[in-house]
Amino acid sequence: MNDSAIQVDNIGKRYRLGASRAPGTIMLREAIAHLAGAPFRKLREAGRRLRSAPGTGSATPARRPDHVWALRNVSFTVPRGQILGIIGPNGAGKSTLLKILSRITEPTEGRVELHGRVGSLLEVGTGFHPELTGFENIYLSGALLGMRKAEIDRNLDEIVAFAEIEKFMDTPVKHYSSGMYVRLAFAVAAHLEPEILIVDEVLAVGDVSFQRKCLNKMEDVSQHGRTILFVSHNMQAITRLCERAILISHGGLQQDGPASETAGTYLFQSSSTPAERSWSDPMVAPGDDVVRLRSVRIRDEAGAGVESIDIRRLFGVELVFEVCGDAPSLVPSLTFHNESGTCVFLTQDLDPAWRGRPRPRGTFTSVAWIPGNLLSEGLLLISVSIGTPDPLKNHVYTRDAVALHIVDSFAPDSARGDWDGPLPGVIRPLLKWTTEAPDSWIAPKPAGANS
Repeated sequence: MNDSAIQVDNIGKRYRLGASRAPGTIMLREAIAHLAGAPFRKLREAGRRLRSAPGTGSATPARRPDHVWALRNVSFTVPRGQILGIIGPNGAGKSTLLKILSRITEPTEGRVELHGRVGSLLEVGTGFHPELTGFENIYLSGALLGMRKAEIDRNLDEIVAFAEIEKFMDTPVKHYSSGMYVRLAFAVAAHLEPEILIVDEVLAVGDVSFQRKCLNKMEDVSQHGRTILFVSHNMQAITRLCERAILISHGGLQQDGPASETAGTYLFQSSSTPAERSWSDPMVAPGDDVVRLRSVRIRDEAGAGVESIDIRRLFGVELVFEVCGDAPSLVPSLTFHNESGTCVFLTQDLDPAWRGRPRPRGTFTSVAWIPGNLLSEGLLLISVSIGTPDPLKNHVYTRDAVALHIVDSFAPDSARGDWDGPLPGVIRPLLKWTTEAPDSWIAPKPAGANS
């Protein structure tokens, strides 16, 4: 038995630029516009002939290509029961990929194998008939999935309860709000037992509590052996729900790996700030005739450079600077800001070996170690400064020198604990708690202990 639910082999999708229409057909408004524009077209044609005449020094502009590839050479396999995250910027080809996998469109090249029934939730308005009621669309969707009426009847009460729009189920869905539509569409897609469930960013239309409800349902669906493809721009949802994610960029498969690493790559590409910078020419390096910053990078405990880090893990910010002049003392410092520009904290190098003492000329390497379970998830921008306290002067200042993405893995040994909802705050420390219980309370025995 084939253990894969989806097999994608070198698929590509090419689209023709411009609208296509059967020969000889034209709309009335287009005919009017065509007649009104005739004099201007003659002037443009005369201008083109003049520019292309010998001796004018102007070359004929290159012809625009007739086709564009939305996807090219994309291959991956999804095992049964896996939740695969699909991420990437707008226009990268994600929607085209989902339409191919949902059999809405055919690939221009390559092959797709789907082992099982596919339920798709791609966009608001897709899959339901607007004139039919909520109840009628449930049966229509089930029939399209190849299900019998008895199977749909068995799941009907759960679908209605999950959607939370029971009093509108006899209303045609054309009168639904976008939020009501998504509630019913997701409930149908998740409860009619497709072997493969494809969910696009439409969950963003729902409220926060319903989004959380949908995420929990997808986790439950995958535990019953069904496969899910989940497309989202919410990296917190991707890293929570998916162990694996693929990054689609410019129509190609850029990265396929652990969800936290793939999400970190995507967020870094979305940011203009790198995780490592260096200046090989000391004359252009930040600083003055006292000290020059030569490099700054984010590293893990083993010394490897990283762009993202698990929220529970220790990481370091490494500074390499060159002392090239006399100074009574030098104090490197780092300032951390989040994406909204809020200062999270500032840290200074207060190593007793150098505090208040002059440093000899030469190259120094300082690392500030930030413990795990301190910061909240998201992108951090780190500014670097090196100054003297007396007289107070900044010799080096580089704003947003490097950036790091903190990934929340939703592991219970983090400060999140068992809570799966949003957590506010710019930091998330794991603090020690002590509790005094009533004297009458008897502690339960550990599991497996003898009575």
